[in-house]
Formats: sequence, structure tokens, C-alpha cells
Amino acid sequence: MIQFYSPDIATTLSLPESDSRHAVKVLRLSEGDELQVVDGKGHIYLCRLVDAHHKHAAIEIVRTIDAPLPWPQRLAVAVAPTKHLDRMEWMVEKLTEIGVNDIIPILCRRSERREIKTERLEKIAVAAMKQSLKAVCPNIWPMTPLSDILGFMPDAQRFIAYCDPEIPRVEMAGVCAPRRDTLVLIGPEGDFDPAEIRSALDAGFLPVSLGDNRLRTESAAIYAITIPHIVDSIAD
Repeated sequence: MIQFYSPDIATTLSLPESDSRHAVKVLRLSEGDELQVVDGKGHIYLCRLVDAHHKHAAIEIVRTIDAPLPWPQRLAVAVAPTKHLDRMEWMVEKLTEIGVNDIIPILCRRSERREIKTERLEKIAVAAMKQSLKAVCPNIWPMTPLSDILGFMPDAQRFIAYCDPEIPRVEMAGVCAPRRDTLVLIGPEGDFDPAEIRSALDAGFLPVSLGDNRLRTESAAIYAITIPHIVDSIAD
């Protein structure tokens, strides 16, 4: 069943304009038809359409289902946005599909993109959440200086992935523990500055490699967030 998104569905009992148009104009739903709505906060609403208006379709809730994320821990990736915005958008889509709680754009010394509009990324995350049949949308943070992230999730296993061969690293896949809150730092296309790496290490981050291949920023973020999921599945 196609999922619709309405963050305040329990109180408004209506779909936002974009979803109303899709339901009524594209799918040709009419009064009495059933549909499934998610609020992005972990709830699925089985609904019935009571007013097929193409701008504000009204519904009645037949049943509410709790649908938390299937992984127990908090997974966060802090990544320097790519120069080309389409790659950043693709990354947000895939991270959401794979499974992540927080996507944090970080500002680094070598960042090629120093500003970002989160509204577009949030829309992409919502679409990916619906497509992958989740009911929880990841938190899309505003652009945040790297220094502000070094104290985030202090009790989690925290990794910084980089390419600099002069600062020793270990394979992330070999040290990632299952079912633990996890934060991964991914630098810009020019990699982290050595001083940034040392600051992260001083803050308790573990220096890691993501393998022998050099990955694009967006590929590295996706690879890194996949590791906790694989480790969890092996532990099961």
C-alpha cells in the first residue's frame, strides 16, 4: 500500500496539499477508499477518505499502529556536504532507506559547500521514508560546525573516518560493536584537516578506515552507516 505523510494527522485529520493532490488527482481515490498515513514519528494510521479534496483531503482514522524503527540504537552520521548538491540529496535518500536517526551536515575547514538548505533535504528524507515503508523520518540538522559535534553523543561509540595515512586508523567494520549508539564523522571531498582529526581524537573519537578504496564523501557516509546494521544482523 502507498504511504502518505502527514506529521500532524492525529489532530488535523487531513493530508497536506501535496499528498492530497497525489491521492485525489493521481491515484483517483474517492470517499470511502482506504489509505495508510505515517506521521514520521513512529506511527502508522490506517485511514478512510471522507472528503476527496485535492488540496486538503479529509480522513478518518480507523486504526493506529506503533511502528518504531527496527534497530534499537541511535545511528547518526555527521558529514560535510558535497560540492554538488545532487550528490548530497542522493546520499540523504539512501541513508534514509538504509536506516539512520540523524543526518548532520558539518562545516569543516576544507568544506567546499558552506551553506545548505535543509528544507529540500527534509522533503527527500520524507519521500525515502515512505518509499522504504518506515514510519520514522531521520532528523536533518542544519549546517553545524565540526567543533559543535565533538561533544555530541558522548556515551556512544564514535568514529572519525578519514584518508590521511600519517595518522593511524583501524577498520571500522572490525571494531564496531552491535546494538550500540553510533556516531560517524565523514569529512569533505578534500578530507579532514589534520588538526580537525586530532581534535576529534582528543574528544574520544576512534580513528577508522572504510577500506582500501577511496570513496566519495556520499559513498563513505552510506558505507559507514551500513556497518552497524550488518554487525547487528551478524550478532543476531
